[in-house]
Amino acid sequence: MTGPALPRIAIAMKGYPRLSETFIAQELLGLQQRGLAFEIWSLRHPTDADRHLMHRQITAPVRYLPEYLHDEPGRVARGMLAALMRPGLFRLLPTFLRDLLRDRTRNRWRRFGQACVMARELPAGIRHLHVHYLHTPASVIRYAALLRGLSWSFSAHAKDIWTTPDWEKREKIAAASWGVTCTQDGHRELERLAERPGKVELLYHGLDLARFPGPETRPARDGSAAADPVRFVTVGRAVAKKGFDDLLDALARLPAGLHWRLTHIGGGERLKALKQQAQALGLAERISWAGPKAQGEVIAALQEADIFVLPSKQAGDGDRDGLPNVVMEAASQKLPIVATDFAGIPEFVRQGQEGLLVPPGDIDALAAALAELAIAPGWRSALGDAAFQRLRGAFSAAAGLDRVAVMLRAASGEGA
Repeated sequence: MTGPALPRIAIAMKGYPRLSETFIAQELLGLQQRGLAFEIWSLRHPTDADRHLMHRQITAPVRYLPEYLHDEPGRVARGMLAALMRPGLFRLLPTFLRDLLRDRTRNRWRRFGQACVMARELPAGIRHLHVHYLHTPASVIRYAALLRGLSWSFSAHAKDIWTTPDWEKREKIAAASWGVTCTQDGHRELERLAERPGKVELLYHGLDLARFPGPETRPARDGSAAADPVRFVTVGRAVAKKGFDDLLDALARLPAGLHWRLTHIGGGERLKALKQQAQALGLAERISWAGPKAQGEVIAALQEADIFVLPSKQAGDGDRDGLPNVVMEAASQKLPIVATDFAGIPEFVRQGQEGLLVPPGDIDALAAALAELAIAPGWRSALGDAAFQRLRGAFSAAAGLDRVAVMLRAASGEGA
């Protein structure tokens, strides 16, 4: 009787598990279900108190690198001493020193140290490295791959595409065996920098509908009853690119006679400032700040809502969304979507078909869209039905998961 296959692939990411990264958990679980054996390597320990059900279903071993080199000096020293004995050091040093000349930060040294630790501790059977995010996690994986003489690949998403310098993206794409990304917007950007067409593939995350309950019938609320207000819901970390400050300003401009409530789900660095803004606008009594939640509670909130809203925009540092998974999660519950015509969102939501799109930062347009849908339950129902059908027809997770599994098997030599 043979035991389970030993992993030939290590999949790395910045932090694991994270409530905000359902797309990564969905991919890991999907690869596991397709019989792929892998290890998980994380640059950071988890900070969320809860976990998604998917995280509990993923059985791959998880290894954590030193988040800061001074946290585990002995482990780092062992990794660096081992690196001195590897022929791969002569491949790594020119690359690292070129990077350091252009990015003279402690963060760059940290990635070097983490890579040394990873190269030393990777099991001998690992044949290929794959990384989520093209910024700092990909630096660690690229350096570790050079030390160990391994191939590597990447999945690029959003912030990593838009906040990483062109020189770094270009060199990482060239060094990787292949890459994938999840929006047309991001794909165009990475193709612009790739040394050959087709080096980076467009693969939508999609949604595994088997994990979601069926949508429920909603009451026909129209905002006229104070006892039964229209319910808006939004989900996302309280960071600048989500546009929640614009949402609060838009809510303040809704007609005085419209009765509504908003639930926000998510943590984040700007949460305190948003609560203060809501208080200053006189909205505090109408808003529930639920904090970070596991997926089951997110779905429950979507089922109770009438309209999903996400006014994404570009942050001051260039950060922007891709196609947030929560947009598709809202569609799974037949919610109409009010969002911005920005980044990857219009690749799923088409104006007037699955929802309403407004220009990013246009607070009057956002307020008008919310007001229109709030008083039109029949229109909301039609948009929600269309969003659900679009999700089922064009954004299933299976095709993308099948393709990633094929590429990872080929890269690791599985079956060879």
